[in-house]
Amino acid sequence: MDAFLQGFQIVLQPMNIFWVVIGGFLGTIVGMLPGLGPATAVAVLIPITFGMDPTSAIILMAAIYYGAMYGGSRSSILLNTPGDGSAIAATFDGYPMAQKGQAGEAMAISAVASFIGGVLAVFGFIFLAKPLANFALKFGPSEYFLLMLLTLSAIVSLSIGKMVKGFIAMALGLLISTIGIDPQTGVHRFTMDIPHLSEGIEFLIVIIGVYAVGEVFYNFLTIDKVKKEKKKVGRIWFTKEQWKRSKWPILRSAPLGFIVGVLPGAGGSIASMMSYSSEKQLSKKPEEFGEGAVEGLAAPESSNNAASVGAMIPLLTMGIPGSGTTAVMLGALIMLGVRPGPLLFENDPGIVWALINSMFIGNIALVIINVLLVGLLVKILDTPAKVLYPLIIMLAFIGTYTLSYSTADYFLLLLFGVIGLFMKIMDFPIAPLVLAIIVGGDMEQNFRMALTSSNGSFSIFFSSGISITLIVLTVLSLFYPIVINKFKKKSRNNDKEAISA
Repeated sequence: MDAFLQGFQIVLQPMNIFWVVIGGFLGTIVGMLPGLGPATAVAVLIPITFGMDPTSAIILMAAIYYGAMYGGSRSSILLNTPGDGSAIAATFDGYPMAQKGQAGEAMAISAVASFIGGVLAVFGFIFLAKPLANFALKFGPSEYFLLMLLTLSAIVSLSIGKMVKGFIAMALGLLISTIGIDPQTGVHRFTMDIPHLSEGIEFLIVIIGVYAVGEVFYNFLTIDKVKKEKKKVGRIWFTKEQWKRSKWPILRSAPLGFIVGVLPGAGGSIASMMSYSSEKQLSKKPEEFGEGAVEGLAAPESSNNAASVGAMIPLLTMGIPGSGTTAVMLGALIMLGVRPGPLLFENDPGIVWALINSMFIGNIALVIINVLLVGLLVKILDTPAKVLYPLIIMLAFIGTYTLSYSTADYFLLLLFGVIGLFMKIMDFPIAPLVLAIIVGGDMEQNFRMALTSSNGSFSIFFSSGISITLIVLTVLSLFYPIVINKFKKKSRNNDKEAISA
């Protein structure tokens, strides 16, 4: 309690409050830009922290991190263009809501869901940091492989009515993830003697291509068929009915996102996809998901913000980055003379508790900032198509170039834009493709490391309670939608027979 109060005294200093607000605002703006996710934002702003007090520096970097999580959904909702991987799920129902004239409601519920998820995760951090860090240490290569397999199976199971197409999209994503130099053997795979492909394909290029460029291409094809009328912005706050539908998904998704965030390498992408999948399976109206269901937006937004807080646990307690952004933060902290690890809580508790308390203040500041920005941002929908679409393409090319400063990425961007257009026309789900590319590399390496450690024996995948639980959940995630679908058909037939009788 003494350390907790000491942390509050530190964070309530005017300069530290200033860094919380500035970091959160900058993170929100950067999170909205395609390709410039939280890791890039933290990396670009590291020079600002040189010479700063270490406590103020970590407060600033953390505010940028979860601020970008808030901002990532803004472009997902308005433009169908995720700011980064963790904002993909916000496109599923957020963009359809905007198309229905509910952009204001979508952005408001997104901000509130992010706030609640972040605050609940901070409470989780306070009470569960040590036991969850110990639990994360029990995950070996086999458990990580099965966790990623569960995530893929869950996202494919969402493609009810087109699961075959979902599996095809997932397989294509896994194939694309193998392009580049094999980390274990050094062999070039599927690079076609193109040096630029030796490092693989950056998943953010795929995200920007299939979502942003693909959406623009599709709109160019159908622009003459769409009635030229001004889109309605709608209200800038959600209704009581929308809150009633969202509150329980928000509360359920926050703990899930927090726990997934604690697992090193899992991150907000997996957390948001898993929460979206679980809410669709729990919903009484799963057919509304993908068509503008407000809970389909609220759940992943709560989850990915909770994951950003959870990722701080392995960073601070074990010195292990829980995400790409915390890996950047780890390097910055070491340069500032702060050594994350078990002794940090004993040797310098002021830094830890100042960070934790800054998250409370940061989430309050961010929900205010994001709600105030709703009225301004939804005006994007009033922008004429002849201005908006070229602007999206320009942002897509700028975001792609900043990833590796290579014009060769432009060709990949256009290629994935065409793939996104084809998938949209042929009604292929895009999420399994993107998620498979994000987790494919880590999934393959963990699979191979698990088999290497067991001398090629597959029994390692059944050797722990965690592994068996993940296998059971994977099987259930695949068959649950099919069973529920048959049950609903049977109940409908019984209702028809009762009515006819």
